[in-house]
Amino acid sequence: MDRPTVPWRNTTHDWTSTVDAPHLTRIRDDWPTFAPGGTRHLILEVVAYAADEAQARGAGACVVTLHADGSVSIKDNGRGTDTRADNHGRAVKKPVMASKDLRFFDHPDAQSLPDGHPRRGMSVVAALSEWLVHTNRRAEGAWTQRYESGIPTTDLTPVAADGTTGTTVHFRPDASVRAVARPLVDELSQLVTPWPYLSVEIADHRGGFPAA
Repeated sequence: MDRPTVPWRNTTHDWTSTVDAPHLTRIRDDWPTFAPGGTRHLILEVVAYAADEAQARGAGACVVTLHADGSVSIKDNGRGTDTRADNHGRAVKKPVMASKDLRFFDHPDAQSLPDGHPRRGMSVVAALSEWLVHTNRRAEGAWTQRYESGIPTTDLTPVAADGTTGTTVHFRPDASVRAVARPLVDELSQLVTPWPYLSVEIADHRGGFPAA
């Protein structure tokens, strides 16, 4: 997965490796610490990035969809995850799913999420998900990539442009995380209100019974 890249300044992640396996293992081995409240906390970790983007742009929107299989998809209308090109002009994704976000993880001044627990970043969501699919749409191109337990299982795969930009993160938390509590729509609606620049719609497609 590693490719030579053109230089750029490291501000958010450790670029020495695209996958930090010990970091992911640490999260999985102590998942109650990193996902207090279960799936609900993972949802807030993802929505926080959409909120960052919305604040940077002055406004933004996202849709949180709760699926019948226990998975969650979060789609925003931002500019898409930043990418760089390697020496051959191929897109290289920041390791936001498979390594620490240095702004938040273990940082003494990391912000708290609306549930009152520390924000630690997308690697927590990826590490504690059976699978995660990240689809990124930018003005200059679109791609998707799949992770399993935080490890990329595909390379960046181009997808057809649809005239939009933004990021979609679709993930199915591990069974232990899903078992903590079934996210409630009213509760989620209240939790996302502290982000004033972001409009959040919650769509519940689970039906009347929780997924196994």
